[in-house]
Amino acid sequence: MSQFKSGFISIIGRPNVGKSTFLNRVIGQKIAIMSDKPQTTRNKVQGVLTMDDSQMIFIDTPGIHKPKHKLGEFMSKVSKNALREVDAIMFMVNAQQKLGAGDEYVIEMLKGSKTPVFLIINKIDTIHPEEILKIVDQYKEKYDFAEIVPISALQGNNVDNLLNTLKKYLPEGPQYYPADQVTDHPERFIISELIREKALHLTRDEVPHSIAVEIEKIRRDEETDKVRVMASIIVERDSQKGIVIGKRGAMLKEIGTRARKDIENLLGSKVYLELWVKVQKDWRDRSSQLRDYGYRDDEY
Repeated sequence: MSQFKSGFISIIGRPNVGKSTFLNRVIGQKIAIMSDKPQTTRNKVQGVLTMDDSQMIFIDTPGIHKPKHKLGEFMSKVSKNALREVDAIMFMVNAQQKLGAGDEYVIEMLKGSKTPVFLIINKIDTIHPEEILKIVDQYKEKYDFAEIVPISALQGNNVDNLLNTLKKYLPEGPQYYPADQVTDHPERFIISELIREKALHLTRDEVPHSIAVEIEKIRRDEETDKVRVMASIIVERDSQKGIVIGKRGAMLKEIGTRARKDIENLLGSKVYLELWVKVQKDWRDRSSQLRDYGYRDDEY
């Protein structure tokens, strides 16, 4: 009988290459927030995929970029630390984007690594098949990858093949998590991320990076089995508060309506969601507030 295999796999790459889309695809439910705005993922998110003969623990990291403020420094640190003590690294690139300075920056970071590095060319559904070979040749010149796998995380193309290939590189090991567990993050964290995702989708460009979400209270009513969630959306300026609330509260209401549906799917219960908007000036540059909103660098 073949031995059970298990291991930790980091997913790295420039912002907006599809790391969270991939994670949600293989785990089968939404645990990483998705947005077309870069730097959506701020904490590392562990997704757990358990099969009959193996368990893969994926670590999704913030897109690697040069930091502009303390939050950016934190995100960069999280990404670099996620390369340590893992069994494989997935370096994901967007097939639509040319190899650029951001990719070179990631490749430089990988050069000292003894861990097998997979080049994952994502979004192949958006380009002509002949283009894939050109992309492969470009990257082969830069780094000696253990494997090169083209996929479409959104469509699911070649994802099963990627998982089977990854499995070959994993050591024999224990099942770290119960078979039905899909992430190591507490519900509170995922709920705050789902709310933040909706705010990112719906607000204009000047707001997104200034948004954090703080869960004030989660309480389940034992009689009705309804869950009451009270949360604050944090912004940096009064003008941003006005945008998030919207005319006659319309924007905040829409954020709440969309977030509530995802939270109900997550919890399997009816949810009553109350949202407020608070201004905390320059919170992204204050270490104490970064900690309050869940960005704790002492964990890495």
